[in-house]
Amino acid sequence: MTFAENKAKFFKEKFGIEKIPSKPTMSRVLSIIDGEQVGKVIISIMKEAVEQSGEVIAVDGKAIRSTSQPNHPHSALQIITAYLTENGVVLGQEKIHEKTNEIPVFQQMLSYLNIKDKMITADAMHCQKETCAKIIKKQGNYVFGLKENQKTMYENIDLYFQSSITNSELETFTTTEKNGGRIEKRICRKLSDLSWLDQQTAWSGLKTVFSVTRIVKNKDKTTEETSYYISNLDVSAKELLFLSREHWKVESMHWMLDVVFSEDNCSFLNENAHIILNSFRKLALLLHKKHLSSLSKSKKVSVKKNMLNCLLNDSTLFELISCI
Repeated sequence: MTFAENKAKFFKEKFGIEKIPSKPTMSRVLSIIDGEQVGKVIISIMKEAVEQSGEVIAVDGKAIRSTSQPNHPHSALQIITAYLTENGVVLGQEKIHEKTNEIPVFQQMLSYLNIKDKMITADAMHCQKETCAKIIKKQGNYVFGLKENQKTMYENIDLYFQSSITNSELETFTTTEKNGGRIEKRICRKLSDLSWLDQQTAWSGLKTVFSVTRIVKNKDKTTEETSYYISNLDVSAKELLFLSREHWKVESMHWMLDVVFSEDNCSFLNENAHIILNSFRKLALLLHKKHLSSLSKSKKVSVKKNMLNCLLNDSTLFELISCI
């Protein structure tokens, strides 16, 4: 409210805002209006503001920790988001209250999302037969992480990769990245011949399983981790590695909501207010990224610094808002 009061002249000149509402008024309004409807409007604005290009839709849920009840961490409001990774547009979002409820809510989202020819990525929780079937029915594609929630298939694939497989059966692609003193090597191994996998026919469209091994060297410490994935696409190991890594972008967006926008520290008691503010934060993040992409390389800064520039400079703030 202090910022708005100090920028009252700017808001009046640019937007015709005559009065700055008090914090209790803002709280009351956010508690009354329909958060889900506001979210739909904001998503429409995001879609209009940025071209909806790109092939990967990453789906992930995020809890707003400040909404949890004492001694009941799983009671926190969670919002599952479908995120177009190439340009940061939110295509859909739904609220949930238990982590396990992500599965049916995600399946419900698939009924209204346009996923034709798109690649859906999600964590291992969503590696479900019914989910795969819904995606294939709507002419989409999938890459899902595979863990012990599909215990038998996971153990069969792990055993096959660990013992039965030979290099001649595999297509392999490797990348190495250096960042300061940290070196990360990723090895993707793809297997398309699934005649040995008893579960293949039970999974709609399943054509490929692949592993991604991450070897990280950081000073004197080296860690190694292998993850397994399934997909209905028979594409190169290079493409599969790219698709599996694209899912990181929705997790990065959720990290930004916490670290840059302090979402987990938001003190509103009303759930509806949290839903609305979550939508506005996503819009703000998209606008910051769009604004930063328009700057020359010599002027580019982080989202956090760009936020500070907007607070201090009226012209920068207006440029950012004009990105809509």
